[in-house]
Amino acid sequence: MTIDLGLHALRAAYRAGTLTVRQVIDEVIARIAAAGDDKVWISRVPDDALRETASALDARHGEIEDLPLYGVPFGVKDNIDVAGMTTTAACPGFAYEAETSATVVRQLVAAGAIVIGKTNLDQFATGLVGVRSPYGVPRNPFDADYIPGGSSSGSAVAVSAGLVSFSLGTDTAGSGRVPAGFNNIVGLKPTPGAIGTDGLVPACRSLDCPSVFALSCSDAAAVFEVIAPVRTGPSIGNSFRFGALMPKDAEFFGDAAYASLYVRAIAQLTTMGGTAVPFDYDPFREAAQLLYNGPWVAERTAAVGAFITGADDEAGVWPVTRDIILAGREYSAVDAFEGQYELAALKARADTEMKGLDMLVVPTAGTIYRLADLEREPVLYNSHLGRYTNFVNFFGLSALALPFGFRPDGLPFGITLIARPHAERALLAFGARWQRALDLPLGKTAGKLPSIETDPIAAEDRVSIAVVGAHMSGLPLNGQLTELGGRQESTNRTAPLYRFYALPGDPPARPGLLRMATGGAAIELEVWSLPAATVGRFACRIPAPLGLGNVVLEDGSTVLGFLCESYATEGARDITALGGWRAYLKSAG
Repeated sequence: MTIDLGLHALRAAYRAGTLTVRQVIDEVIARIAAAGDDKVWISRVPDDALRETASALDARHGEIEDLPLYGVPFGVKDNIDVAGMTTTAACPGFAYEAETSATVVRQLVAAGAIVIGKTNLDQFATGLVGVRSPYGVPRNPFDADYIPGGSSSGSAVAVSAGLVSFSLGTDTAGSGRVPAGFNNIVGLKPTPGAIGTDGLVPACRSLDCPSVFALSCSDAAAVFEVIAPVRTGPSIGNSFRFGALMPKDAEFFGDAAYASLYVRAIAQLTTMGGTAVPFDYDPFREAAQLLYNGPWVAERTAAVGAFITGADDEAGVWPVTRDIILAGREYSAVDAFEGQYELAALKARADTEMKGLDMLVVPTAGTIYRLADLEREPVLYNSHLGRYTNFVNFFGLSALALPFGFRPDGLPFGITLIARPHAERALLAFGARWQRALDLPLGKTAGKLPSIETDPIAAEDRVSIAVVGAHMSGLPLNGQLTELGGRQESTNRTAPLYRFYALPGDPPARPGLLRMATGGAAIELEVWSLPAATVGRFACRIPAPLGLGNVVLEDGSTVLGFLCESYATEGARDITALGGWRAYLKSAG
């Protein structure tokens, strides 16, 4: 029997009683043994201990509905503490035994997941290549001559090779995204601060965040629900606007295949309802350069510089890592403040570029390198891999790396969606739609996406709708939204482009929102969201002269919303000056 380690496949089999946790763990142990010396693991939970944990969970089968990750095997990047295991950060001389697990690990174990072991990484999480480890280079499952990507190399390979269902990485400069791109898997980089960093060996403490690798967005969403259960913000609708690189900014370092795949990815997004909007990448690129060519290097020195300075030759400090981290001593306090000022100015420019966009879409990396390439250019080529990643945590954004096809030589290519803070669930819902549209292999496995009927994230494929009248919360027609699964996402205002009218007719009273070429004002509204599958049913209930069209919000973004045909406003009372429907109802008594 071939076991699909996808979270939803496992859960269905456990519920049906066709699979036990012990069978799954035996399968994982066998797969790891068959993989041989793949350099994925720095340490592992002993096989007997894993079997004991599996048997204990089998005895708790009746609690499965209370354990969302019941019997799910996962890996942990070895700069995250697991109680009773050694944390090395890929440096033997730094190693210590963790007394307690990081909060993120405790949350996952409490939900029924099983730690299989600690995965290899670029030492002290410094690097995007996956080769800077005295424990060896995790084998890229698509071609062992190529790098696996870092720093979360072992975590990404473990998922792609089907050794675990998901894994934890970390992401400071792209370490939760680049390895996903090189291994044909999903890499979720949450908003900094969304997941606690206690029990994590710091790289740059102000930028670090745990990340999640999985074969599918559906699996990543199930994990994220456990470690960061708060849902915020509207979803990405069937019509959306996304930032695309201009030709002057699209750097692929001579990789024509990756360049072609990015163009095809943009075309795919447009077929899915997206409108590509060219944006100026300069502020993002300049911010990315600050990470390793600015005073933030000193934060890496603050993290482990004292250890490296005192380490002897037996400690196993990687030479390139030593040079990078100790270079932070060259920066002064003045440099740190000036860097903060420069970053603030760049962020303001970046905010302007992102205004009105649902997300930016960039290549996860501009190219992929052979192991031999990194021996010649260990620093330059590493910096190339951070071109589209380094700025994201600086700006406090969320991001999701997604697979998209292969070069002619079979090596994966991926894109990354970058969105506002705390947009993780919106990105995952869109990513699930993306994966279903493409039907690509999942990593290097034979796994399958869960059926849409059993996929909770499919319910998060929602469409935002701006309501300005009787459909607002507490008003007579709000039930038409709630009975279809409507959820209020925010209160907002339109851009100052509209006139607002009280329309005549039978109750309930309704307003009309009309866009103007000149003389418009901002009108108060609520943004609700509906499951995409119910939008058509909702639209059928809207009587003329009202209908759904594009409404421009105060921040320049566009959502579906109620608009009125112009003929119906002739003779209607103009209530624009009141600023919204609730104010009108109050004035009318």
